[in-house]
Amino acid sequence: MKSTIKRLTLIAFFSCLLIGFWGYHAGLFTSQDTLKAFLDKYGKACMALFILFQIVQVVIPILPGGISCLAGVLLFGALKGFFYNYVGICLGSLLAFGIARNYGKPLMGTLFPKRLIDKYTSWTENSERFFKMFAIAIFLPLAPDDILCYLAGTTSMSWKRFSAVVFLGKPFAIAAYSLGLYMISRHIFPKIV
Repeated sequence: MKSTIKRLTLIAFFSCLLIGFWGYHAGLFTSQDTLKAFLDKYGKACMALFILFQIVQVVIPILPGGISCLAGVLLFGALKGFFYNYVGICLGSLLAFGIARNYGKPLMGTLFPKRLIDKYTSWTENSERFFKMFAIAIFLPLAPDDILCYLAGTTSMSWKRFSAVVFLGKPFAIAAYSLGLYMISRHIFPKIV
């Protein structure tokens, strides 16, 4: 199964590269008018596809979350990009928690390096301590949210507590990524943003 996950990750990674290459040559990243026309033509489908991508990239970590948040901001603007990032990442986090709840740590070994699992497993030795550290990590940007959502699914944390942390904690981290990267991208891609 581990090799299947690696193949899927490679396929998804190269698919993203091909889509990025196609988008660049189609003028989506160099012309605001071209990007707007594309989104107007496929708006709802693009939104649904992007949210689905965010869900999948949490469940099967393909790219760092910051890169996909930047894509959301570049494609849909700061506010819509933030909202679509939030919906996709929250749904993906819930799905990762549910998968880990049903399949446990053996599945985590197929998705994450052993050293990473070992590093954060020690956090779960005390369930209240883990809950506090999990909540802080979800709230802050740059934390390894994907593995922590899976790890939370292997503990006794309830769905209610997990959902509360994700829905209340994610907005700050996603806003920091989405709006922070939006400001940076305005300087890098001034014709589009």
